[in-house]
Amino acid sequence: MKRLKKIILSVGLGCVFSGAAVAQTTELGVNAGAAGYIGDINPNHLFKPGGVAFGAYVKRNFNPYWAVGIHYNYGKIKGDDANSDDLSLKTRNLNFSTSLNELSLQVDFNFLDYFSGGGIKNFTPYMFAGIGGVLFNPKATYEGETYELRYYQTEGKKYKNYAMSIPYGIGMKYRIGERLGLFTQLGYRTAKTDYLDDVGDRYPLTNPALGVKSANHPNGFNLSDPSNTPDPNHPNFPPGGQRGNFVKNDTYFFVHIGLSYTFTSDKCYSF
Repeated sequence: MKRLKKIILSVGLGCVFSGAAVAQTTELGVNAGAAGYIGDINPNHLFKPGGVAFGAYVKRNFNPYWAVGIHYNYGKIKGDDANSDDLSLKTRNLNFSTSLNELSLQVDFNFLDYFSGGGIKNFTPYMFAGIGGVLFNPKATYEGETYELRYYQTEGKKYKNYAMSIPYGIGMKYRIGERLGLFTQLGYRTAKTDYLDDVGDRYPLTNPALGVKSANHPNGFNLSDPSNTPDPNHPNFPPGGQRGNFVKNDTYFFVHIGLSYTFTSDKCYSF
């Protein structure tokens, strides 16, 4: 009898602390919201959403405080000098838009004893950080034509259409059912590139990037310097002059609201 009790106890503890814990703490989520960016075409507004965003994740909650997840996020960001309050930026006349496809590994820390499949609190503030990668492809529109700027080397140099990103942010989680959770978050990303917007540092010294020819631009539209220059021999921005703000990394963000579902076990329950 004692041996049988020991076996039952061992199986029960194993259920709680091993396989069943995996089932109870595996979490899936979806989210939607807006995306924005801070960089050479938007240097001053730290929160300026410019496009839609959505995403999904799968997460493992190790306990009510710590979790690790794989996240996918999509967003669209844009910027336009024509909308700037700065006269020098209006004169520069650059614009861009790009889609972002991000995959990241993130660690969550809940400040309270919470997760949507257990814990003693029905809500918690939390913070997160991680590491990931992002795909991008900046485009600009001038005189009715859209250009994929990376192929034109507007600053006389090549750059890749992917970069490492560092996500970090804060949010709130709410339990709205036994297995359902509602969350909202604001997360910024430092991208290890200065070319989300195709604007880095300086105008090319020679051979500016040229687009479609027209009556007003018989040699091709100047994509490197699209400012309206009355005299081509005296440009607003000389070759080799400052084009960007010399900050090496662009930043983007997602603001989301979403739903999570936690898989639980009816046989074993862990806290």
